[in-house]
Amino acid sequence: MRKNRAVISGLILIIMFVLLGLNYIWENSYLWLSFGLVFLAIILFLFRFETRKVEPQELVLLAVLAAIAAVGRIPFASLPSVQPTTFVIIMSGYVFGAESGFVIGAVAALASNMILGQGPWTPWQMVSWGLVGLTAGLLRNTAFMKRRWGQILFGVIWGYLFGWIMNLWGFIALIQSGGAQSWKAFVLYMAGSATFDTFHAISNVFFLVVFGGIWVKILSRFKRKYGLLE
Repeated sequence: MRKNRAVISGLILIIMFVLLGLNYIWENSYLWLSFGLVFLAIILFLFRFETRKVEPQELVLLAVLAAIAAVGRIPFASLPSVQPTTFVIIMSGYVFGAESGFVIGAVAALASNMILGQGPWTPWQMVSWGLVGLTAGLLRNTAFMKRRWGQILFGVIWGYLFGWIMNLWGFIALIQSGGAQSWKAFVLYMAGSATFDTFHAISNVFFLVVFGGIWVKILSRFKRKYGLLE
């Protein structure tokens, strides 16, 4: 059963990346593709509970955490790449698991862009933040993630990885519009976001250091007390 779950989860992730490719072919249908990604993320989440019924409280908890992550972007919109969204997604994936983290990350990106602005970048943000939650959940039982310095390093790494993934979208879009197509141009394009990626990494470190411990305690208490997402 575990093997089948891994195979199906892998296929769903492959389909998600196919949708990202279709985002360039159907660039005016990015909102439909975004909802398609949310649908696949929910399917991925439900496969975690193939042996039991998903409780309504669990879905409400995921919705609340996704809303917190989404709303967290708005007050910091004027500060490039500085926001608590990535922190909330990391903590959610760390406490509740990979599938839950992916759903929260994907939904948070779509929901926040309803206010900040939708565009062809939305599906890429959804997958990027979804992968943040997914990897936090996959690594949560490792000695690396159980230590505070490991969580901080994880936040730093994703501060840059998130920017690089979004740069990949931007560079492909640039090529489609007739821009430069050399490795030099690619490296320069990637390096151009270094300042913003550093701000993102620093903000992740700040929120993890200041709020990481209390968030883990609060979310873990909800998980134990109500038996959510066990």
